[in-house]
Amino acid sequence: MIIQGATQATLDFFDGQPIVIEVGSGQLTSDAGLLPICQFDAQIGLTEQFAAALVDSRSGPNLTHSYAEMTRMRVYGILADYEDQNDHDTLRHDPVFKLLAGRSPEDADLASQPTLSRFENAIDCRSLMNLQEVLIDQFLTSFAEPPQTITLDIDTFDDPTHGQQQLTFFHGYYEQYQYLARVITCAENDQVVMVALLFGVASPTLAVDDDLEHLVGRIRAVWPDVRILLRADSGFATPEFYEVCEQLRLEYTIGLKSNSVLQRNSQELLNEAVRLQETTGQPQRLFDGFAYQAGSWPAPRFVVAKAEANAQGTNRRFVVTNRLGAPILPEAAYDAYAERGESENRNKELKCGLHADRLSDHRFMANYFRLYLHCLAANLLSRLRQAVADPPQPSGESELPPEARAGAERRRWFNHRREHDPLGEGHPATWRTRLIKVAAEIIVSTRRIVIRLSGAWPHLGHYFAVCAAVAHLRALRGWDSG
Repeated sequence: MIIQGATQATLDFFDGQPIVIEVGSGQLTSDAGLLPICQFDAQIGLTEQFAAALVDSRSGPNLTHSYAEMTRMRVYGILADYEDQNDHDTLRHDPVFKLLAGRSPEDADLASQPTLSRFENAIDCRSLMNLQEVLIDQFLTSFAEPPQTITLDIDTFDDPTHGQQQLTFFHGYYEQYQYLARVITCAENDQVVMVALLFGVASPTLAVDDDLEHLVGRIRAVWPDVRILLRADSGFATPEFYEVCEQLRLEYTIGLKSNSVLQRNSQELLNEAVRLQETTGQPQRLFDGFAYQAGSWPAPRFVVAKAEANAQGTNRRFVVTNRLGAPILPEAAYDAYAERGESENRNKELKCGLHADRLSDHRFMANYFRLYLHCLAANLLSRLRQAVADPPQPSGESELPPEARAGAERRRWFNHRREHDPLGEGHPATWRTRLIKVAAEIIVSTRRIVIRLSGAWPHLGHYFAVCAAVAHLRALRGWDSG
């Protein structure tokens, strides 16, 4: 490679002609796919409501960066794979990020990293409490009509820390210094409904009774007759948690760790699964249910046991549940619990795809706020996924709806759906490669701002499909198309 001055480079690996790299005078961006996302956000008001809930104690004539501007910088940065404040030392000059924040590409630069750091560290308890209400409000308004049933999944994930963050502790199981994030999501619309940041070695059930009581009260104030199902893993299998669910009239299904009594009660079921597997040569999956009372329980509860036998060996799993149909159809009760795996996928997107494990401020409160920013980004993406989803119609080998299929047939259907509908089914990385990460030239005139994309971009169709879906939503809501 031969460098010819500060603004030109020549590459000679191509045999036919030299490749000359020059710097043009136009305004360019690499994240033009954020623009239709911003249009969608403006229509449903997620970042606007979020920023309005923050208590801004600043005053004086020199305030040039509003909380709304800085909220959008951080949330859209997270969506575009810029998870930290440091990224905005360069993004503050980007013409698209200026547009996202409500500025013209020719206006002054956006907030710098130190300004964003002061923003995050200025958040107080009152703001965090307001944000809790905002998440619940946005969840309640995300349904077009009152639901008959909602399914709440509660789970935790580790959030590794590096440095001197407040309330970070070494966790022996994870073998790291960390926070513990607890998330309540809704299976019907993939929304994060409530979030809590706990200190590193906290119990998953710390103050969960207060959170559930508040959340259920808010839900039933709007939908008095809604049926609320709750699912959780064995980390929440405590007598106190069962009692809270029962007092709140929740139908729960919670994972239960194996013990000698449960193994003894399910041994006959396992023996039958092994016998059938040896006889038929096919994997076996059998279910049973029985009353069980642990020593710390005031009364028996119903437990569903699953026994599997296949070429890899045997496996047993247990759940405790108060669902009315469980004694009649224990398999259905267990399978409904196992579907919480999709909610675990959403938590994986939040932690890994949207970098919610990047809580690197010193103050615990600032990191709690950062977790809210990542949850807002996740909710914005999941709402947009639903708006642009275009799933294929069931056809072919089965007349069953996709949700009722099982095994290989179910996997084939969902693989087909992901191929047909990559954005409606897409994880954050898919949205970045197929929509967000696209170069564009920005041209500003007195009459308009033009975003010029390349006609050779292979995912151009996705871009205009998202724009069309957002415009359709605007028309459905009766807004002026401008």
